[in-house]
Amino acid sequence: MSDRDEFGAFLVGFIVGGLTGAVAALLFAPQSGEETRTLLKERGIEIRDKAAQSAEEAVARAEAAAAEARARADELAKELQARGQEVVERSKEVVAVAKKPRKSGKAAKPAKSDKSSTAEA
Repeated sequence: MSDRDEFGAFLVGFIVGGLTGAVAALLFAPQSGEETRTLLKERGIEIRDKAAQSAEEAVARAEAAAAEARARADELAKELQARGQEVVERSKEVVAVAKKPRKSGKAAKPAKSDKSSTAEA
């Protein structure tokens, strides 16, 4: 978020500075009108090129951030899948243990919930 704010402030400052420089050049120019127009045209091209370069850099940074976010999401998805598999394996073990007959020959009884015990009381 901070990078976005800094870039926006830079871009605004860049544009304002360019316009201020252009106005100052017009007011204090020792050249003729034709020379001043040529100078302004050159400066406009320079500003356009710098703005295009800044935009390309911003796009590159955004693409890099998106790639990093995708990689992190993939990593988290794999981790979640592994944890889910562990839970499935544990639950199978618990079910297998619960189905084993006790030494008395009876299967393990499921535990009663608190709800049913309070209803009987």
